[in-house]
Amino acid sequence: MNWLHAVILGIVEGITEFLPVSSTGHLNIVEKLLGYDINTVGMTAFTAVIQVGAILAAVVYFWSDIVRIVAAWGQGLVRREARENPDYTLGWGIILGSVPVAVVGLALKDFIEVTARSLWVIAGALIVWSAVMWLADRRTDLSKGMRDVTVKDALIIGCFQALAPVLPGISRSGATISAGLFLRFDRVTATRLSFFMGIPALVAAGLLEAVGEADHIAATVGWGATLIATVVSGLVAYATIAWLLRFVSSNTFTGFLVYRVGLGAAIMALVASGLVTA
Repeated sequence: MNWLHAVILGIVEGITEFLPVSSTGHLNIVEKLLGYDINTVGMTAFTAVIQVGAILAAVVYFWSDIVRIVAAWGQGLVRREARENPDYTLGWGIILGSVPVAVVGLALKDFIEVTARSLWVIAGALIVWSAVMWLADRRTDLSKGMRDVTVKDALIIGCFQALAPVLPGISRSGATISAGLFLRFDRVTATRLSFFMGIPALVAAGLLEAVGEADHIAATVGWGATLIATVVSGLVAYATIAWLLRFVSSNTFTGFLVYRVGLGAAIMALVASGLVTA
């Protein structure tokens, strides 16, 4: 992969990772348009690895929150009175809520890396899940905040998150934000929970691919291009996070839903016409 393509894909990942529009779907589409075979082991691993850059941006952005949650969780393990702190519960929620996506990712690894990457699947998931998000976004009783998160809430959000690797067009953030809204969390809280829930899952997935498929990445995409795309995705993702949190504080997700449906329809038209292979 040449470095220009690496920069382009890093920008795509950085913009789309946390928006409810499917980062993997966008990467697969752009990789196809740039002429790459998205079903090779090297490209699949590249897509997973560069997500680590975006996730590290989230770690940096939410560093003070992460330190506070980890400290509260640690104190709760040794002191009973510390377990009254909502951050202790949130810590357990993030840990346990990350289990479903790990189980699904490992159990369905072959399906995820081949069948789920079809552009027909991505386009269909973009459109169908938009209806789910529309229903979630129509709720008017969004009264719960971060201090109201329970382990049960986190597990439900984690189960929604596990749908994303199976059908990339759903979007991990779209799935988790939808779950948060259905659970009556306000839009900012639902979005912040999406960030927190994604950190352990995506870091683990990216590192697993980096270690397990290092030789395939070196032989196909190349580690130079992979590292460039990862750094670019992190820089762009940091700006995207700041923008998204400001946006959802005073807006619904309607604009994203219109975009998702339009993109899904456009992909179907391109594949049906033969201009792009599925």
